[in-house]
Amino acid sequence: MSKVEILPQVAAFLARRHGSFIDGQWLVHDGESSAVLNPATGETIAWVEDASLEIVEQAVLSARKAHEAQVWSGLRPADRERILLRFTALVEAHGEELAQLETLCQGKSINIARMLDVNATVEFMRYMAGWATKIEGQSLDVSIPIPEHTRFTAYTRREPVGVVAGIVPWNFPLMITAWKLMPALACGCTVVIKPSPETPLTALRLAELAIEAGIPPGVFNLVTGAGAVGQALASHKKIDKVSFTGSTAVGKIVGGVAVQNMTRFALELGGKNPMIVLADADIDKAVQGALLGGLLNNGQVCAAASRFYVHRSRYDDFVQGLAGVVANMPLGEGLDTTAAINPLVSRKQQQSVLQHIATAREEGARVVTGGEPVDRAGFYVQPTVLADVTQAMAVARAEVFGPVLSVIPFDDEEQAIAMANDSEYGLGASLWTNDLTKAMNMVPRIQAGTVWVNAHVLLDPSMPFGGVKQSGMGREFGRSVIEAYTEIKSVCIAH
Repeated sequence: MSKVEILPQVAAFLARRHGSFIDGQWLVHDGESSAVLNPATGETIAWVEDASLEIVEQAVLSARKAHEAQVWSGLRPADRERILLRFTALVEAHGEELAQLETLCQGKSINIARMLDVNATVEFMRYMAGWATKIEGQSLDVSIPIPEHTRFTAYTRREPVGVVAGIVPWNFPLMITAWKLMPALACGCTVVIKPSPETPLTALRLAELAIEAGIPPGVFNLVTGAGAVGQALASHKKIDKVSFTGSTAVGKIVGGVAVQNMTRFALELGGKNPMIVLADADIDKAVQGALLGGLLNNGQVCAAASRFYVHRSRYDDFVQGLAGVVANMPLGEGLDTTAAINPLVSRKQQQSVLQHIATAREEGARVVTGGEPVDRAGFYVQPTVLADVTQAMAVARAEVFGPVLSVIPFDDEEQAIAMANDSEYGLGASLWTNDLTKAMNMVPRIQAGTVWVNAHVLLDPSMPFGGVKQSGMGREFGRSVIEAYTEIKSVCIAH
């Protein structure tokens, strides 16, 4: 075991009493608070005050006031870009502090927290900061016939959508906060972020760094609390756009209350993502891809590979190869740099995953490795490989969101595509083959927002990400997300 030593500034941050961040100030009133737990031990590491509906109102009005006063959108684009780059540099400079906070409240490996939650977030922030100076409209050559002999000049402007509510899940708290915050700020919007009550710490620290970077008070606000706080934001008449990442069930509620006010909304929701391994695939590479695609962040990834369709001729080799690696993965707390499997985020999530495994056993799935309780404190689940899974089983259809890998054989490509598409979800999928023709022919037929070939779960700031079917509406990343945080205004001048 090689355990990371907690930084003094992290210990000091945990010891503080935390609350909402509004108009550049902390609001802590000794009100009702929620404990933040360390998933590795189940012990309380911090207390965060729950926002009242009055505090939610203050946050929204702060963002609205800043938006209407144009304290942010009124800056030169180059100045907004410069401040956002300064913000990015501060996140990078405080990277180890943020990684430790992320690991302590989420449970993930410090290696992942450093590599993805911090380093990939910094790359995303830097990419999005650059968009502040690249938002553009179009000139239009119109043919309006009246009044006779009148000329017209027409063009479009992209303007900030307004006040944005960002509701963030618990699996990648820092990263997904940045996914919502940075494009909104690049477009000139003001923002109210609501982190998950299980994992609010990095978002709280991010708010302080934003002010230090020079983002004006009122532009980035943050409210803490559970579902009632998120619902109050989504249903607020002074919110112009809601961006939600989380479960499909909650996403439907968020979209339903938002549309009552015709509030724009984007939903990045659940997934039950297939990985299709054709007969010609390199099995060793496919196994490695399954480990990354299925067990990254202990399977708590919306785009994680969780159902593996393998050609029957390669099925036994794949199952044996996958189980052989999984059975030997060291398990331990996130601060242990040698541990490959870490605790899940909460006892609730742990019990949910264990129930999925128990149901799979009852329905006839064979547990090749894992599947047993872990005799230690914290919210651990052994990484589990299931074979003899059928398409009808619950484990092949429901989003488990944990380290459970279900392997299903197929006989031909038509059957593989039919089974992969036989799901209410459509977030991501991957295809493993060395046959370029098969890849190019099969990719358009797979119903998913992203299809990887010989890879899985890998993202880039320039590549749009989002789902179809029950996996959501809208896209994160790239030009697509910039368009989502702006409204098009047409201007027509007669002369």
